[in-house]
Amino acid sequence: MELYEKNGNILYILNVLKKYSDENHKLSAAEIQRKIQEIYNVEIDPRTIRRNINLLKYKLDYDISTREENREGYYINRNPDTDFEPGEIRAIIDTFSYANYIVPSIAKNIITKCKTMQNIYENQKIKNYKIYANDTKTDNMEVIKNIEDISNAIENLNKIEFEYWKYDITTKLEKKIVSKPKVTPYAIVYNKQEFYMIGIKEGNDNFYNYRLDRIKNLKQLQEKRTTTKTSAEIKEYAESLVEMFGGKKHEIEAICPNFLLDTIFDKFGKNITIIKNDDKTFKLIVDANPMGFKMWAMRNIDCVEVIRPESLRNEMKEIIKEAKKRYE
Repeated sequence: MELYEKNGNILYILNVLKKYSDENHKLSAAEIQRKIQEIYNVEIDPRTIRRNINLLKYKLDYDISTREENREGYYINRNPDTDFEPGEIRAIIDTFSYANYIVPSIAKNIITKCKTMQNIYENQKIKNYKIYANDTKTDNMEVIKNIEDISNAIENLNKIEFEYWKYDITTKLEKKIVSKPKVTPYAIVYNKQEFYMIGIKEGNDNFYNYRLDRIKNLKQLQEKRTTTKTSAEIKEYAESLVEMFGGKKHEIEAICPNFLLDTIFDKFGKNITIIKNDDKTFKLIVDANPMGFKMWAMRNIDCVEVIRPESLRNEMKEIIKEAKKRYE
């Protein structure tokens, strides 16, 4: 047992430096000694601590500031190439806290893991961390595993099978398996806090997208893909997605209010044309999937006017006409 403890000295010291030191919290050799005794119930003399710190610093390239350098004590700096900054950790925590695609229990576990990458002083700053969001998270425990399995299938050029569910109302609201497709997966994309898989369903040659939180009992098959798609084709389809409707793109023109400008860049990216129309509006010209653009325009029906193509403008007219009837 004594041999194991002696061999572990350098790890005890490294862990204490990572968890309990930074530029504002320097530790003397005696303080490191007390921490190791307190946490690991192991006695290490100060000379051994100093010798191991030199080994960490000069042989293993850890960025450790020493008493000789700062006149106060020892602390370890973050490695910008491998260690997360506090703001990066907070961004990861926020992402998993608010993402709809992950169940709360798994999000909590991931957040706990994130906190182990910080020292106690950074974690103290987020000890009262609270989530302010609607209860819209999925209850599908398989989402993270789906990401792994689909990624493996893409890498191995294999097809997959799964159950795909949607909400249904019969006598009550319930989840219903609507299909059990065999699919060749090509990519995973992220849109509006949801992950989607882009793939080709067996017997088809066109891309489909499936929400990962609606996929259950996914199996990777030994059957290899038979349809080849280029990276350019996958990219073109992914870029055509508006409201997660993908397909052939058409040039669409619409009149939009100035206050939607930031939203439009977020939605359609920078490959669009913006022309001033008047002091309050601008003309938007974008290549997009008409179905997806129609759904987006409907959500902004009070302020967006579709100009062309004429077929899409006429569809919008019919939608407005039918909606008006329901409110008369």
